[in-house]
Amino acid sequence: MAAVAVGLSVALAAPAVAAPGGSGAGDTGDHRATRRAVQAAVAGGVPGVTVRADDRRGAWTTTAGVGDLRTERKRSPQDRYRVGSITKTFVATVLLQLEAEGKLSLDDTVDTWLPGLVTGNGHDGTRITLRQLLNHTSGVFNYTADEDFGRTYFLKEGFFEHRYDTLAPEELVRIATSHEPDFAPGAGWNYSNTNYVLAGMVIEKATGRPYGEEVRRRVIAPLHLTGTSVPGTRTGVPGPSSRAYGKLTRDGSGPVHDVTRLNPSMAFSAGEMISDSKDLGRFYRALLTGRLLPREQLDEMTDTVAVDARNGYGLGLMKTELSCGVTVWGHGGGIHGSTSEAVTTEDGRHSLAFNFNGDWSGDPGAVIEAEYCGD
Repeated sequence: MAAVAVGLSVALAAPAVAAPGGSGAGDTGDHRATRRAVQAAVAGGVPGVTVRADDRRGAWTTTAGVGDLRTERKRSPQDRYRVGSITKTFVATVLLQLEAEGKLSLDDTVDTWLPGLVTGNGHDGTRITLRQLLNHTSGVFNYTADEDFGRTYFLKEGFFEHRYDTLAPEELVRIATSHEPDFAPGAGWNYSNTNYVLAGMVIEKATGRPYGEEVRRRVIAPLHLTGTSVPGTRTGVPGPSSRAYGKLTRDGSGPVHDVTRLNPSMAFSAGEMISDSKDLGRFYRALLTGRLLPREQLDEMTDTVAVDARNGYGLGLMKTELSCGVTVWGHGGGIHGSTSEAVTTEDGRHSLAFNFNGDWSGDPGAVIEAEYCGD
């Protein structure tokens, strides 16, 4: 989490860790526990929530709160929203497809593809592998943790002046390498958005096309993800959608601001994508059941590094063991005014995706726990 991450998850946050709770008895079949968790999030300050679950009974959706504080328009199950770091799973999937095609190896060094870019203050791209980028063991400093970057793009003092700035990925890497690395390559684990900026750049170097075009060609189009897009520098969110709200303060206090419009180049391949709950469920189900990757690459993706006692991080994919013993795979993402989660069981039979349109309140982990572990 960035030091200036504005209270909750603005700075392209890591996936949420599910909170302990639940009896392990499973839901009652009508998702009552999930509905209560969503309503609790709104009661706690989240403007609005949209949720979709798919299981053996079919699709279930619910909403709570509002999508527009000014008009009090409700949220919609069809809302599109910024998904932040859920982008990382799409990027990792494309890199693994390229490996399966023999176009690169995850054991290649960053310097093989981006010579001379990751250097300075102890950073050395000749010692960092693509695998270490994808599982956050590279040690490369997280650019969103830079204090100046945070003041400029995450706090009120800078956001309204700079929200439409276009940032090149090379600039984001330069910010990271102006700091010392967190540790030597392979010597630890730390969530760093810089890793996935570099991963996107490697995709572009290996294919000769923008990474977003590869995501569209290889994932979005084959799965018919009609609500999913890679916006580049486009500042709006396509409809149907709700407004997005943030406090733009360090501690999540103060008045609420509409932060819907921004230039997502500040996130690039670490967190710029837009999707909806239906598409996210379809994507993770397809991924975990082998529709997007050969077995060898899916095994690599699900080979995790321990984050804590109940969570592991693979290649752009988080594994979480819930309190009732259910294991889910997915990713979460936070960006201005938007907190999202998408998970599925490994067999793809039970998926969940949801979004809070505020970034200072709410517990995404409690919603996941409620859906899979019930009362």
